[in-house]
Amino acid sequence: MTAEIAPATTNQNKANNFLRQRIADDLETGTTKRVVTRFPPEPNGYLHIGHAKSICINFGLAEAFGGHCHLRFDDTNPEKESQEYIDAIIDDLHWLGFQWHGDTRFASDYFEQLHQWAKLLIGKNLAYVCDLSPEQARAYRGSLTEAGRNSPYRERSADENLALFEKMTAGEFDEGHCVLRAKIDMSAPNINLRDPIIYRIRKFRHHRTANKWCVYPTYDFTHGQSDAIEGITHSICTLEFEDHRPLYEWFLQQLPVPNQPRQFEFSRLNVNYTVTSKRKLKHLVDAGLVDGWDDPRMPTISGMRRRGYAAQSLRNFCDSTGVTRVNGVVDMSQLEFAVREHHNVNAPRAMVVMQPLKIVLGNYDASDAEQLRAPNHPQNEAMGSRSLPFGRELYIDREDFRESANKKFKRLVLGKKVRLRNAYVIFAESVVRDEQGEIVEVHCSYDPATLGADPPDGVKPKGVIQWVSAAHAVGIEVREYDRLFRIENPERAGSDEQALLESVNPNSLRVHRNCLAEPSLAEARPEQVFQFEREGYFVADRHQHTSAKPVFNKTIGLRDSWGKVDNQASNSGAK
Repeated sequence: MTAEIAPATTNQNKANNFLRQRIADDLETGTTKRVVTRFPPEPNGYLHIGHAKSICINFGLAEAFGGHCHLRFDDTNPEKESQEYIDAIIDDLHWLGFQWHGDTRFASDYFEQLHQWAKLLIGKNLAYVCDLSPEQARAYRGSLTEAGRNSPYRERSADENLALFEKMTAGEFDEGHCVLRAKIDMSAPNINLRDPIIYRIRKFRHHRTANKWCVYPTYDFTHGQSDAIEGITHSICTLEFEDHRPLYEWFLQQLPVPNQPRQFEFSRLNVNYTVTSKRKLKHLVDAGLVDGWDDPRMPTISGMRRRGYAAQSLRNFCDSTGVTRVNGVVDMSQLEFAVREHHNVNAPRAMVVMQPLKIVLGNYDASDAEQLRAPNHPQNEAMGSRSLPFGRELYIDREDFRESANKKFKRLVLGKKVRLRNAYVIFAESVVRDEQGEIVEVHCSYDPATLGADPPDGVKPKGVIQWVSAAHAVGIEVREYDRLFRIENPERAGSDEQALLESVNPNSLRVHRNCLAEPSLAEARPEQVFQFEREGYFVADRHQHTSAKPVFNKTIGLRDSWGKVDNQASNSGAK
């Protein structure tokens, strides 16, 4: 597949930031002729919200300056990589609306060249095979306040190192027996320059090269050289790689690379109540606490997609957080604002009763039935209208009725009126109870003169409630989601997996299997988002929704829910 970057509605081509300014300066001075950026994910998990920001920046800057952006998989660790992750990442990028330049690239495309460059470093006495165990290597490495010590294998001759490296390549050593290290400076203040590992033994089948290799380059050795091969001009990454930049540049200086890319760092995107460690996310999946990587509670791009977030709202959110070099935490409400803002304009309306309570209109002829019309969007006539069947028996939500209530309750109360949305005004007269004393029916009368008009007696109802026709309602399953974590910063719960599990909110998912919806929802397409009147925004599940068994996931409420007290949010029950 060869294509230019797809037209995007990202704000990166408008918003000024230090990366944009740097690129503009490079173009003006002639340092850069044409901008080429790259997005280099590791295929060892699904992309998360932090990746979304990196995607928007790399693709957005290339687009803003008429350049190219490459997709290159950093597939240098076959033990943890799979085709599933590759396919999911490609799917996420397409869903977000981005298209990379040229074919999909892989670090494994350059394994042969990287291996030759490793041998070149050995020949220049700039790399050596080291037999220290991982524990010994850590001890020799020193600390932030203490210089490291030279490995006892550091002074092997170039010929001996070449011979040992060939044996490593041929699979003659077990994993962990030895590694190839760059020879730089064990006393360097930057620990990344203290003879870093550039090749290690990994006897796993690679998803692309099969069993051709049993030695694999490290990220630090692979990344800069891959950038150079591809003609990347601006290698943009997050701040945790700032200390790796001297190593990135050292390799480029020592090797006959065809291009000299430069690395620039920006602050990563951190959102409260969220984990973005792929290792931790994988643990949640493996422990069965979520329904896979695309569970709607997960902060993965595919999870947010399944929850009903729009691609454009996710891009708008990433752009709204800015591009800086100062780490911070963004409040979840900012993401929800972007989601809500998009759906408020674009989502058609529908009526759903979460906890059905039967309404019987005593003065409505049982043999009558009519089709009422309702706008799909109250502020957008272009979205058209839909038909609502209306009859003698209806269902309203149980929470919308009280036998008695104070003036703040603006719904149906015995002896008072309420309007059925897009229909008539009704008056509650009596209730019917079952053997346990629970109300199972409310008997009402309706005013036939109030379709689209106020009551003739001038007494206006104080509220409007949703409803569905009992004879035509469609049964649907609704899944409501709360925060996946109970604490604001679960990343700091510790590296211990048990601590992570203990921070998970046990009430993060509530399933309602007895909801009733207007019949139009039976025709909903997977991933189609609706505003359920007075309930929030909901999406037809992309995997499990069918017309025979409709399944909807709650995307977001109509109002900000993240400002509530933590305990209130974490312990919220089903409606």
